[in-house]
Amino acid sequence: MQDQQQVRRIPLGLVAAVSAAVLTAGGGATWLVWNSITSSTKTPAPTAVSPSPKPIQPAVEEKAEVYWLNNVNNKIEVVPSTIAVKDADKPSEILEGAIKSLLIGPVDKAFATTIPKGTKLRKVAVEADGVHVDLSKQFTTGGGSASMTGRVAQVLYTATSLDPAAKVWIEVEGKPLNVLGGEGLELEQPLTRENFRKNFAL
Repeated sequence: MQDQQQVRRIPLGLVAAVSAAVLTAGGGATWLVWNSITSSTKTPAPTAVSPSPKPIQPAVEEKAEVYWLNNVNNKIEVVPSTIAVKDADKPSEILEGAIKSLLIGPVDKAFATTIPKGTKLRKVAVEADGVHVDLSKQFTTGGGSASMTGRVAQVLYTATSLDPAAKVWIEVEGKPLNVLGGEGLELEQPLTRENFRKNFAL
């Protein structure tokens, strides 16, 4: 009877070991749950942002003057016509656009030109000693002295449209133009608007 009523005692060490195992297992599960929560709430790494495209720059446009011939009160004069020169910001580029327009010829039928068709601009350069304009050989062909004087005036005034006091050197096929045409129009270079008005009459 005493044996039946005797309570079986579980060793204290075994209880401690089981408790520790339960705490360890519970702690591990808790750590796994905590880690999954915190990892899901972490701020995602920033993604690479592609640079925004550069804005399109508007085309550069400058104004220049091209000089034509016109009959004013029965007298031939050089008269300016303003044109827009695109994609040009340097003086040489602006003058290049102006002289090319000059060689194409006037759009307005009220104006005239004595520059022979087919004349090409080989080069224009703004240098320390003045503006250098190199034209093709067609520039020297055809016409009498009035025609020769008129075409020189057109090139001279157009080449000095940015600076009316500038000096101009006219070349043909890379060589200085000292005598123009069969009648021998002599050009003392460099040319300026002032010395042209003194030495030539249109």
